[in-house]
Amino acid sequence: MLEILGELSPNAAQPQAPPVRRLPAWLKRPLPQPEMLFTSSVIHDLRLETVCDSAKCPNRTECWSQRTATFMVLGNVCTRPCGFCSVPKGKTEQVEADEPERVAEAAARLGLKYVVITSVTRDDLPDGGAEHFHRCVSAVRHKTGATIEVLTPDFMGNRAAIARVVEAAPEVFNHNTETVPRLYHRVRRNADYRRTLDLLRQVKQTAPGMTTKSGLMLGLGETIEELFDVLADLRLAGCDILTLGQYLQPTPAHLPVERFVPPEEFEEIGRRARGLGFSLVASGPFVRSSYHAGEMAEQARS
Repeated sequence: MLEILGELSPNAAQPQAPPVRRLPAWLKRPLPQPEMLFTSSVIHDLRLETVCDSAKCPNRTECWSQRTATFMVLGNVCTRPCGFCSVPKGKTEQVEADEPERVAEAAARLGLKYVVITSVTRDDLPDGGAEHFHRCVSAVRHKTGATIEVLTPDFMGNRAAIARVVEAAPEVFNHNTETVPRLYHRVRRNADYRRTLDLLRQVKQTAPGMTTKSGLMLGLGETIEELFDVLADLRLAGCDILTLGQYLQPTPAHLPVERFVPPEEFEEIGRRARGLGFSLVASGPFVRSSYHAGEMAEQARS
């Protein structure tokens, strides 16, 4: 039976400095490997950002050791103060016109056959950075011929911006739901649950053959009923691939972990989620949107 967490009372006293929770044994990761150095050198030589670094991804050791990374474009400063994310917030940076070519060059040097491109949220740009996404996809495809997945922000619901990214024809269009609607005010401030569903629905209606994908973090205080309500909504919106992973607090200043979900519960949730009709469900403590993304896309197509 899955444990159901109740919502924290807004009037409950909050400690000034909550104790650091020790990670359970199943959340330990290997130490960095020498093979990481090549990936790191390519990233730094081409002056690129990765979500692996900026979001303090626990899988960076494994992925970089395999010469793969998730490129994060449009700078390293986000316009939204999400409570779970360690990407810096504040004054945004000027968009670099040559970034698409640098991303393409990095993908070529790393020998990537599957490339994931994500970005910070840029609500300060009229199109939210959609044209830049289009140019990045085009540059990578021209230089490498790789399969491409985009992991985009919601573009404030700008349908023309979403359509522009679809026009670049990435094989996979990913936009994360992150959590259940009740927790959006804490977890995804300035985001909107219905806007997320509308984006996924628009992509599928515009390009029925394009694979759509979304993911959620568990352990933020959601209930199992709330989670499966969201999964049902995602299927109705045409979402094909689902990822479910454990939320990990990147720093003490970010939202605390309400619960560490054991691996066997992730397996049971994944089994139930597959029954809803997703073409692929990846569910586990270390699952992230772009973790083994190429393998997930291949399995979904088979």
